[in-house]
Parts: sequence; structure tokens; C-alpha cells
Amino acid sequence: MKFGYFDDVAKEYVITTPETPWPWINYLGNEDFFSLISNTAGGYSFYKDAKFRRITRYRYNNVPMDNGGRYFYINDGNSVWSPGWKPCKTPLDNYECRHGMNYTKIKGEKDGISAEVLFFVPLKTWAEVQKVTLTNTSNETKKLKLFSFMEWALWNAATDMENFQRNFSTGEVEIEGSTIYHKTEYKERRDHYAYYSVNTEIDGYDTDRETFFGLYNGFHEPQKVLEGKPGMSVAHGWSPVASHYIEVELKPGESKDFVFVLGYVENAQEEKWESKGIINKTKAKATLAKFDTAEKVDAAFDELKTYWEELLDVYTVDSGDEKLDRMVNIWNQYQCMITFNFSRSASYFESGIGRGMGFRDSNQDLIGFVHQIPERARERIIDIASTQFPDGGCYHQYQPLTKRGNNDIGGGFNDDPMWLILGVVSYIKETGDFSILDEMVPFDNDMSVAKTMFDHLTISFDHVVNNLGPHGLPLIGRADWNDCLNLNCFSNDPNESFQTTENKTEGSKAESLMIAGLFVVYGRDYIELCNVLGKTEEAARAQKHVDAMIEAVKQHGWDGDWYLRAYDYYGKKVGSKENKEGQIFIESQGWCTMAEIGKEEGMCTKALDSVKERLDCEYGIVLNNPPFSEYVVEYGEISSYPAGYKENAGIFCHNNPWVIIGEVLNGNAERAWDYFKKICPAYLEDISDLHKTEPYVYSQMIAGKDAFKPGEAKNSWLTGTAAWNFYTISQYILGVRPDYNGLIVDPCIPSDWKGFTVNRKFRGTLYNIEVVNNDSVEKGIWVDGNKIEGNVIPMQKSSAVSVKVVI
Repeated sequence: MKFGYFDDVAKEYVITTPETPWPWINYLGNEDFFSLISNTAGGYSFYKDAKFRRITRYRYNNVPMDNGGRYFYINDGNSVWSPGWKPCKTPLDNYECRHGMNYTKIKGEKDGISAEVLFFVPLKTWAEVQKVTLTNTSNETKKLKLFSFMEWALWNAATDMENFQRNFSTGEVEIEGSTIYHKTEYKERRDHYAYYSVNTEIDGYDTDRETFFGLYNGFHEPQKVLEGKPGMSVAHGWSPVASHYIEVELKPGESKDFVFVLGYVENAQEEKWESKGIINKTKAKATLAKFDTAEKVDAAFDELKTYWEELLDVYTVDSGDEKLDRMVNIWNQYQCMITFNFSRSASYFESGIGRGMGFRDSNQDLIGFVHQIPERARERIIDIASTQFPDGGCYHQYQPLTKRGNNDIGGGFNDDPMWLILGVVSYIKETGDFSILDEMVPFDNDMSVAKTMFDHLTISFDHVVNNLGPHGLPLIGRADWNDCLNLNCFSNDPNESFQTTENKTEGSKAESLMIAGLFVVYGRDYIELCNVLGKTEEAARAQKHVDAMIEAVKQHGWDGDWYLRAYDYYGKKVGSKENKEGQIFIESQGWCTMAEIGKEEGMCTKALDSVKERLDCEYGIVLNNPPFSEYVVEYGEISSYPAGYKENAGIFCHNNPWVIIGEVLNGNAERAWDYFKKICPAYLEDISDLHKTEPYVYSQMIAGKDAFKPGEAKNSWLTGTAAWNFYTISQYILGVRPDYNGLIVDPCIPSDWKGFTVNRKFRGTLYNIEVVNNDSVEKGIWVDGNKIEGNVIPMQKSSAVSVKVVI
């Protein structure tokens, strides 16, 4: 069943009931200040880093689900309710949530009162703006009591949930006019504070949580809201909150706007104080002045919408299929941008505490947004490469605030280095900016040992060359892309982390066929880049290693009908007919067919047919088959999940596109398109009650055919699925992709498609591309009426060109 609908014109998903199968969320902010917001106004805010600069508190894994957020309570004498239904859960006469591009509108109606809240983070602003519009739709005057509510976090989200000895004694606030300032620990080592304000005189406030709620009350029944009067409390040591109290009178048909601003400030050490004990509020007041009227807020909101119109205008398709068009033109690209901002760190499935920006993840995410914001992609690439080690290894993650490697996770994931080649090559093909290769980039953020970005690529390539196993295949290290295939872990202690425990890496024979395919694909990209740069000797050297890897895969990586997945610590096959369970895996089938290893011998066709036979199901392609039914200590975490979930035969949507690209390269358009639709959210909207997660964004995992409830999704939003699916549909199925010297147009579409059009902005030129699928006319590509040879449209000097492609 459906719980809402797409409004493609407004670029919104409209939720029509608050009781969605899971909290359906959106992201606010696109640079420094960010918020997560659910369809009932749950969630939290932070500055840059969800661990070290958590501004408001959120309780994960709570009962009931999704408690805590930015709440407004309305006491009209007859009832107490909230426009987002939660937390009060008072039945509403009408409810609607509109999730748009970096904004959310939530509207509730009750007993002749309409309350609409617009939430967004204005461009270049360290604050979330909340415009509350109260309207009297009845025929009589209404007197209301409006309470806002926000609960402060104590900055470090990890210690916020652990160090109660300290946290219950440090809370500190200031109240000045209509602004509540949170300054916990500001007088000590911190140079930052937060604030929550409203653009009108208030009739009261509360800043102490227990006073506002009552010690034994919950979010749904705050004592002061029920009493209809504020407590005027000041938090001293105990849990600080921010609540404004406003008395509102509305005549019939009258509306009133209130602008609330949740902000963050940093002050230099010498500028921290206005006077003894009084914080310097200059920056906060400057921000508040920008949004002190509804008109100023509306102007900032229009600016945000224009920003997104321009971002989404770089690549658009008109296919005649509204589901495909809304994903390509709106939601998939939007999700790619959100994933760029957060990597895998902050969602309703990731607390933002244990994970930062991923080396592997962030390089892959680049392919989903580099066409929109190439200048920020360049900055991100340099940040990523700066955490690499001199031998080419990498920190698996780095923290966004410090941009330093995450020591808790460390390195040793042997696929990591090759992804840097993908990121850099994708950036150069999009922009033509080869100067990034000359940038001096540090190792482990130490500029004293910096080398050029090109040197980083060479070192990344050589990291695989220098870490080969007995079959000439890449050693897997801690893991490759599948962090749950822990072939060197051997963990029997439930208190250990599979990913960070390495008991037996020394002397291991554990090799990865996925890294082998990855090495061939991006090794070729490295070779091509060398040739473009005139580095022919280096290209020839690299070619020998790639050729050797191809032969190693053919000799030692083929199981007869598909590619092996790996060799384990002892040198035994993984992903083979010889195995009891886990006989075939998706990753090596995807990467080795993307690399077209053994294509002439029929290996790619056989492997892809085996995927169809063994791994495909109604909801997508599962990761392995048969699933593991018992724990295999030499395989690690993958065998610890129930059958059909996560890495144990779940549908890991991130890797489905690799097979789709393999099918495209093998010329099987029908099968590629069928696979694409099975995991694409817009095509799953009708089964939202089963799927559970948002019907407008991809999820990391869908329960596979062996699961208790096949088709149930988990881990939405922050997943490499977003970038890989956009890359796959835009550059392979629709076939419009950038190259060093122009734009390649090479579609691979089902035979029953009549064609489509793509508008693609590329290096200052708008390409209006019409693809016609017609067997009865001459095939080829025409640019402004002139036929060209091949499928690469050379760089154009004009601002716009018309391209006709007949296939």
C-alpha cells in the first residue's frame, strides 16, 4: 500500500499519514550545518560532524520509535497537539508532510486551527530555520498557547550517552530576550555554542528538562504544556533544553507567522566573551537578523530552491516513464548529494558516532555528484587522498571535522586504494581539469612527506601489485568491499569487532577475486590516463600487471560457470561448487564481467547466466547462494547473519549495479533494465508496507529470497547504492557519459523502447540529445545535423548543440 505520493512538479514526496512503516526522513543543509528530520519532525542537528558537534539530542533504537526532535505543542484549551502528530499523537483532522530538496513542510489541522512548519537550512548559514504559520480556519476567535521544544546534546554524542557523572553537572544556558543560548563547557575548552530563538517577544520559557516535562512524563505529555504555562526554569547542571512560550490570539481567517532559528556559533579565543560570564552573541545576532521576518525567510527559501533547480538541471531525461524520470531527474541525484555530504555517518540507521567519511565510500560517491559540484568534488578527493599511507594503504575512514584518519577503524581493507583512481579519473573526465594531478597531497595528513596526486594514483595501483597472494590474485587484508567477509579474523569472542580484529593476517593466503576485477577495471583507467598524459613507459609497465591479473583470474578464479569469490586463509576456494554453502557470490561476477575477463571464452556470459539462475529473485539480486546456515569462523561476520539478511544472501543494492553494467557490456539490455527496476524505489512504492523504508530513496539492503520476510528493506539514504545506480542508469543504460575529449553516447535500452531524450550540461555546453530506437533508418550520431564517426561527440565551442542518435 501507499502512504503518500510523488509531486514531481514541486520535486516533493507528499506523505499523507504520519504512521509510515518506518520514520521517513529528509536531510536539511548542504555544506556545514545539517539536520535530519522525519515526517513527524523527529531527528537532530549538527555542525559538520555528527559525533563531535551534535547540537540536539536524539535517541536511537528507542521505544516508541523516533522520539525526540524539533517539536511544537499547541494548547488550545480543548486539546494539546502537534502539527507533526508526534509526539502528542493526538488525532488530527488533517496531516501532510512534504519532503523536498533540502526542506520539509509539515502541516497539521485540529479543531479549526491549521499549523504549518517549514524546516530548512539556508545556503551558507550555520542554522536551521523553522517558519511556523498558524491559521484560524474557524468562525470564532481562537486563543492558543504555543510551546517550542528542543533538547540540547552535550556536543560529543558518544560521551553524551555515557559520561553521566559529568553530563548531569555541566549543563549551562543563558536567556536573553527571545533567545536561549546553550553554552555548556563554553567557559572551558570550547569555542562554540548553540542558540534557539524566535522573532517575537515571548511570554515565558523553560531551559530545564525535568521542569518542562515533569520527571515522570514523556515527550507526549510535557507537564508545562498540559498546565498551559511555562516554568521559567534555568538549567544549572541538569539536562538543558530550549522551550519558548507564546500566547497567540487569532481572529477568524487570520494567520500569524513565527520564525524560529536553531543556530551554531564559533568564536575565536580572544572573542569568546562579551563581559565576565556573558558569551559574545555578535555572530548569533547577525544570523538572527537575516531571518527576523517571514519575508526574509521566504527569500532565503526561494534561493535554496533555485540552488537545487540548477543542480538538478545538469542531467535530465525524458523517457516517457514517469517513475524512471523522477528517479533520474530528482530523487536519485538528490540522494547522491546527501550521500556526498554524509558518506555513511548520519542516518536513522547510523548514529554518526562510530563512522566518519569512508575512503572507499567517498570515492564511489563521487560518481554520483561530480557533474553537479565539481569544485567540491575536487576538494573531497584531496581530503580523501590526504589520509592515505605512503605504501598506498589507507585509513578506512576519516572524521569530517578534523579530516584526519579514524584510528579506531584503522586500515588494511585492500580494495580501498584502487577506488582513488575511480574518483580522480571521474573528476578529470567531467571537468577536463588535469591540474589536480599536480596538487601536492600529504600522506596521513603530513605535508612533509607529500607527493603529487598522480603519485598517489601510482602508489594506489602498486598497493595491489605489492600485495598478491599465491595465485597471483590480490590479498584481501581485513576485507574488500564486503566488510563482512572477514577471511583473516577467526573471531569467537562476541565482544570483538569483526572488522577491527586481525588474528591471522601474517602468512594468510586469503585472496579476493573482487579486488582482481576492480584492479583490471581501474588499472585500465590508470593506463588510459597515463597515455593521455604521455607517460607511455608507466602505461606499459601498468599494462603488464593488468594482463597478468587477467591471466590469474582465468587460471585460478574460474569455477566452471562463474568466478570464484576468494581464497580463504588456508588457500581454499570461497564461492565455489566445492563449498557446502555460499557457492556463488555477486561481487566477483559483477567486477569480473565489468572487466570483461574471459569474455572471448564465454566466461562473462556464463557468469551472468549463473547470476540469473542462482542469485536473482523478485526483489533483486542476492549477494550469495545458498545462504550460510551455520557460523563459519574462517569467513567471519557474513555467516553470522540470518539467512536472507544483510551480507548473508540479502539483496545488497550497492552491488546490483555492477551486474547491470556487466549485462550492458555483454549487450543484454532487457536483463539490465529488469534488474534496475527491481531495486529502484519509485517502482516499489506500491509495496511500501512491505518495503518499509522511503519510496523516494535507495536502501542499502532488501531482504532476500531466503529471508523470513523477503522484500523488507533496511539502511536507507546513506549507501553507495545511490551513486552506483545513477552512474549505471545515466552512463550505461541511457549511455551518456563524459570522456577526456568529449561526451560518449552509447545507450543500451530494451528493444521495446522507442527512444528518449537527455539534456546534459558538460564543460559549458548544453547537449540536447535525442535517442531514436528505429531499425528502419540509417544508424549513427548527428551533431547539429552533421554525422560524426564513432560514438564520442567532440568538445563543442557553442553554448548548446543538438544531437540525434539512431540505434
